[in-house]
Amino acid sequence: MGRQHWKRIWVGSAGNMVEWFDWFVYASFATYFAGAFFPSGNPTAQLMNTAGIFAVGFFMRPVGGWLLGRVGDRRGRKAALTLTVTLMSASAILIAAAPTYAVAGYGGAFVLLVARLLQGLSVGGEYAASATYLTEASDPRRRGFASSFQYVSMTAGQIVGLGLLIILQRTMSDDALHSYGWRIPFVVGALGAAVVFYLRRSMLETEVYEEDTSGTEERGTLRALWRHRREAFLVIALTMGGTVAYYTYTTYLTKYLSNSAGLSKETATLVSFTALIVFACLQPLAGALSDRVGRRPLLITFAVGSTFLTVPVMTLLRHADGYWPALGLALLALVVVTGYTSINACVKAELFPTGVRALGVALPYALANALFGGTAEYVALWFKKAGVESGFYWYVAGCAAVSLVVYVTMRETKDLDLARVTAREAGGVTTAS
Repeated sequence: MGRQHWKRIWVGSAGNMVEWFDWFVYASFATYFAGAFFPSGNPTAQLMNTAGIFAVGFFMRPVGGWLLGRVGDRRGRKAALTLTVTLMSASAILIAAAPTYAVAGYGGAFVLLVARLLQGLSVGGEYAASATYLTEASDPRRRGFASSFQYVSMTAGQIVGLGLLIILQRTMSDDALHSYGWRIPFVVGALGAAVVFYLRRSMLETEVYEEDTSGTEERGTLRALWRHRREAFLVIALTMGGTVAYYTYTTYLTKYLSNSAGLSKETATLVSFTALIVFACLQPLAGALSDRVGRRPLLITFAVGSTFLTVPVMTLLRHADGYWPALGLALLALVVVTGYTSINACVKAELFPTGVRALGVALPYALANALFGGTAEYVALWFKKAGVESGFYWYVAGCAAVSLVVYVTMRETKDLDLARVTAREAGGVTTAS
């Protein structure tokens, strides 16, 4: 892979890292600010309120997917990536400055809600713009490897967020963290977004986009996407199981270990931090493997593992009595999830032609996340509050089983020429002759 390809991957990944740092910091610090915006009472109920606002952010992602996907297809991948990080910076500033319930009543919760809506708008476009950019900017023989850095950067954003949490936990009192310390990561996120904005202004557009000769009138339109509706529905179905599993073992894991397994917040955070470092390192390895054996074998491995291992792994995690048992189980789950995360970006980008690629990835993926990924934590807490927490384990396994059917029946995409994807059939793609 040439130096120019590496430069593009680095710039795209750096921005993606900051985007997802801001996105995940909300979940990572929720246990500290949950009581700041809502009346005192049941801790689980407070977490459900903050998780509800977290889920609302996901429901803005389809809007962001449509709006920023359209920008990416009509004005270029660079324009979309620059706009997403601007929106994310604004949302981080809002959360950092939001007044508490004691100061403004539910006014603070309203500010929090507005900020999450902006984050949802931003991330709804960021995923597709980043996936499209990394896939198009890479060597065609190493698209799986290159696009895997999307989840490396996403996970790195969460690792930095958790690392900052660990530092604050060890340098500030618990009262200080609950009082004002939780605002610090949002200030850091806003500053990081400003740096990435500068980097993205000087980034290069992809050759695939610049050399596209299709008409500009149809680029990025819902009319054009409707002609590729089979692929759009395929994206929703193949995302379903992966996004539920991913959010279960990343954003929800820390709260699950502290709120259900009974581990301390510090131990639960350290388990997540360590597991995510290993998880990030696995992504390029699995992406490179897909360039040799294909995308489908990895996707099928993930779905089979998630379908049959989720219930026992989550059950054992609930009874984990220390750092090492919890870490071992978390790593087992994340190794399985790697079969999806390492390559899902390039698989989706490979399904669509250049003129509708950003929108084709963005909108259906955002819809799937709004329905399944964004609600995973809330569904988990709902089952817990209802006294049947194990019902959530079966829910995750069931979503993976649905995606398994899709993986088994879809066609392989690794050898497609991105510049020549013009015709398609249900469950797969063909290229022009």
